[in-house]
Amino acid sequence: MTAIVSDAKGFFSEIVGQAMQQRKLRAEPLVRHYLVELLTTYMLTSNLYEVDENGKTKQDTLAETLLKAWQAEPPLRREMLKKLGDTSLYISGFFGDSLRRKLVDVDYYAEIGGVAYGSLAGLMADEEYSLVYKDFSKRFMEYVDVLTYISQQSSIQSDKDLLRLYDRYLSTGSSLARDQLIEQGLLNLDLKKATNQ
Repeated sequence: MTAIVSDAKGFFSEIVGQAMQQRKLRAEPLVRHYLVELLTTYMLTSNLYEVDENGKTKQDTLAETLLKAWQAEPPLRREMLKKLGDTSLYISGFFGDSLRRKLVDVDYYAEIGGVAYGSLAGLMADEEYSLVYKDFSKRFMEYVDVLTYISQQSSIQSDKDLLRLYDRYLSTGSSLARDQLIEQGLLNLDLKKATNQ
């Protein structure tokens, strides 16, 4: 199992680097390392969801989980906020398109994830990790785009559905979706310049 995880980390390190380069996104090495660890952790879907004592998936909403985290004692609070931020980031990046058909959308996940990371940053004694969580809080959607790019390159989702891609651009303002629409000739370059100003 260790060899598989080691190979997975190498693979994810390479693909995170490619995604960051493609998105022209600068990030500290610790942020890149964090993304690699996140992808390695969620390789196993059992790590994505909390399970209760009866073996059933917990059904708390993101807001309920955030409230419980704020009410928890500090060590548990940090753990809950990290899990909430990580889960929100991963689901938004890898399954953002499927969120359109849900009661809550990717904006909700981004808001809760950003708040969780921001709260976590304030609780960290380690200044380096505090800065990492602040970065994730402030640039949450940029990192969602990185994970979405990785997802698309891994063929987990497809950018062939141009209507869905356009809808993602309209609803989230995703720069990845915008750039892909421009590449497809479906978005005017003048519109891109206007939205960047």
